[in-house]
Amino acid sequence: MSETANEVLSRKGSLVQRLVLTALTWSAALLLVGALALTLLFRQTILSDLDNRLADVAEYLIVSAEVQPDGSIELARPPSDTRYTQILSGRYWQIGRSGDGEAGPVLARSRSLWDETLELPGALAGEALARRGQSVTGDIRGPGGEPLRVVVRAIQLAGLDAPVLVAVGEDRRPADRRVTQFALLSLALFALFALALVAGIVVQVRVGLAPVLRMGRAVSEVRDGRRERVSGAYPDELLPLAGELNALLDHSREVVERARTHVGNLAHALKTPITVLSNEARGEEGPLAELVRRQSETMSAQVEHHLRRARAAANARAIGARTPVAPVLDDLGRTLAKIHKRRGIEIEWEAPADLVFRGERQDFEDLVGNLLDNACKWAARQVRMSARELEPGRFELVIEDDGPGLSKEARVQALERGVRLDEQAPGTGLGLAIVNDLAKAYGGHLVLETAELGGLRVRLQLPAAASGAQTTR
Repeated sequence: MSETANEVLSRKGSLVQRLVLTALTWSAALLLVGALALTLLFRQTILSDLDNRLADVAEYLIVSAEVQPDGSIELARPPSDTRYTQILSGRYWQIGRSGDGEAGPVLARSRSLWDETLELPGALAGEALARRGQSVTGDIRGPGGEPLRVVVRAIQLAGLDAPVLVAVGEDRRPADRRVTQFALLSLALFALFALALVAGIVVQVRVGLAPVLRMGRAVSEVRDGRRERVSGAYPDELLPLAGELNALLDHSREVVERARTHVGNLAHALKTPITVLSNEARGEEGPLAELVRRQSETMSAQVEHHLRRARAAANARAIGARTPVAPVLDDLGRTLAKIHKRRGIEIEWEAPADLVFRGERQDFEDLVGNLLDNACKWAARQVRMSARELEPGRFELVIEDDGPGLSKEARVQALERGVRLDEQAPGTGLGLAIVNDLAKAYGGHLVLETAELGGLRVRLQLPAAASGAQTTR
């Protein structure tokens, strides 16, 4: 359940991004294809208009052409467009013989060509001759090297023994510029459409996902203990999910409560016979009684250790458990300061008021109490304790003393269950091992280091819950 809440909250941004990017990519692709299609359609329209105009001029030339007795051709009436009379104006026409399937000598030309000719490729001339009487379009180079759109038509004139090729050409650069301008304008307009679509998609996605994100926040608040159930106004499609989540929460609480009951029953069932054995052994003398007494104490400590682990494992999976850190440090600090007052031990502690442990108070008291009591036992005069947030969802508790400390090898052994580094000190050797096991049950981490005060420094990392309302010391 906790992983689900984390995933909802940690990935909600990426979900919105994926939806927006997917919709934007698809829309951008459609807009680009639309802009390209419109540009191609506009280009085809421009070229079609140009071809029709050139074909009309070619038809006019054919109607106006007269074959002279010497075989030359003259026009009864030249085209009315004056640009055909302006030298190198970009509009040209010529009439030439054909031979062997290609263009031959020029019989007549427009004044705009001056002494130049339109060089018709063999393929274009051959196609016009093959489709005699029909207009054939193509692209060639003009007298000045400019690109020309040309219409060629093969026709048989009276008085000539071979068809002639009527070619009319026009500089296509103005048409290309119009197409380019249209393409740029289309891209600009479609870019504006894309921006409007982005805004619309973002709004649509956020509005559409708002209930899902709101439910994710509600689950997170349940997990952090700020509310008990997932409640609120949700769309009909999400109401079954809210009901299932609440049923899962109820089941989880029931499982945890059942586990706590079993742990309590087991503790009572085991401690009673162990206590009886221990009491009977104290009333007897001899090696057997001493052995029973020592083993009873060991059994009692082991039972307590494993019961704490079992309870911590159940509590760590509980949903909504939260414990303010500062009040626990205050209570334990004052209590242990009174206990060790005769030895002159000074205890200093500090913690942010809004720092919250995500777990049961009893477990947190066991963790801090064991570490703080151990530090007070070995300290010469001073013990420091502080807590700080490391990152969202995690904090660190540091306890250090000015005692003799531990070597690197001893620090490793101290975390092993049942190992006592000083047989003169009271205890079973389970203090740090219990803390280590409890910390691991909550997904925490325990590290032993050398303190600045000269003794042992213990760094305990634990999960933190969202603070919610401010807690005061």
